[in-house]
Amino acid sequence: MAKETIEILVEGGKASAGPPLGPALGPTGINIGDVVNAINEKTKDFKGMKVPVSVIIDTNTKSYEIEIGTPPTSALIKKELGLEKGAKKGDEVAGNLNIEQLIKITNMKRDALLGNSLKAAAKEVAGVCGSMGVNIEDTTPKKFYAEIDSGKYDDRFKEN
Repeated sequence: MAKETIEILVEGGKASAGPPLGPALGPTGINIGDVVNAINEKTKDFKGMKVPVSVIIDTNTKSYEIEIGTPPTSALIKKELGLEKGAKKGDEVAGNLNIEQLIKITNMKRDALLGNSLKAAAKEVAGVCGSMGVNIEDTTPKKFYAEIDSGKYDDRFKEN
C-alpha cells in the first residue's frame, strides 16, 4: 500500500483547484473537487488564516484522508480579539478574552494541546494569553488560573 502525502498551506475555507493544490493532486488521479470541498469544510473555522493541510493518498486505491493542522494559539487569540500583536511590556494589556472566546480557541486547538480535559487545555491557552498580555474575564491569566482551580467556571468546562 503506497502512500503519498501532499502538504500545503491554504487560507481557511478558501482552498481551490488552482495552484498549489490542483497541480499537486492532478497526477494522483483522485477527484480534486472532492478534496477541495473536504478541505474547505474542515478549515471553515480558520477563515482569514493560513492553515497547514496534509492530504494522504493511497496510490493503489485512490482513497485519501485529510489532516488539518491549526495555526499557533497566539494567532487564534489575535484573530479573536482583532489584534495586530500582543503587548510589549509585562504590565501592558493588549486585550481581554471572555470565557466563551477562550473555550472557542481551546476547542480549535484541542488536538494539539496536551491537557486531557477541556479545563486543563483551557489553562494551556490561558498561559499563552499571559505571554501576550491578554487578560481573561477582566483578570490576569495568573488570577484566572486560580479561579479555574477554585471551580468558578466548572459549569462552562463540560465536555461535549
